Amino acid sequence: MKKLKELFKKYNHVWVLLYALIYMPWFTYLERHVTADFYLIHSPLDDYIPFVEYFIVPYLLWFVYLAAGACFLFFKDKKGFLQAARFAISGMTIFLIICTIFPNGLALRPTIFVHDNVFVDLVKIVYSTDTPTNVLPSMHVFLSVGMCMALNRTPALKDKHGIRIAAGILSFIIVLSTMFLKQHSVTDVAAALVMDGILYQLVYARQTRQARKLMHEPVI
Repeated sequence: MKKLKELFKKYNHVWVLLYALIYMPWFTYLERHVTADFYLIHSPLDDYIPFVEYFIVPYLLWFVYLAAGACFLFFKDKKGFLQAARFAISGMTIFLIICTIFPNGLALRPTIFVHDNVFVDLVKIVYSTDTPTNVLPSMHVFLSVGMCMALNRTPALKDKHGIRIAAGILSFIIVLSTMFLKQHSVTDVAAALVMDGILYQLVYARQTRQARKLMHEPVI
């Protein structure tokens, strides 16, 4: 019992995961009810981006990337984990609110596929399980960039330049995958990047400035 208490005390930041009890029911409700009368998201740039089924690989790697990154921060950097969680929860909540008051969706997915291979089969599975609604801003993009920020800021990876560079490259490819698979419009991606920038200033940059200010304040 004593060891259990010590373990819980050490990892008491696990409470953050309770947000799933808010996010999942809300998102599921939107997925089931936003089926008509939604605003169609489209950018002229979407018409110049071809469908490339091979991007399904990085698109699906997103799930592994987020899970691995979150686990690493959870066990290696409690402060970094909580900052990343604050960043993610803020953006995910904003996303839910936007999709609730501004129902949105896409009409970009191809109906005929030129190739017949395992990558197309995987795309078809994604299409069948993920509706083309509730897309603005893209959570694939927002959370990928957010994880990259968190991994590049954590002291636990300060000297692991290869891992940090790999996180940046993977995040970039994941962002591209959302558009080449026609899962998101350029507009969705741009909105997610804007939200990344704003929340970075509020969650990370602001705390950095405060910390520097305290370091330079005279001790009385």
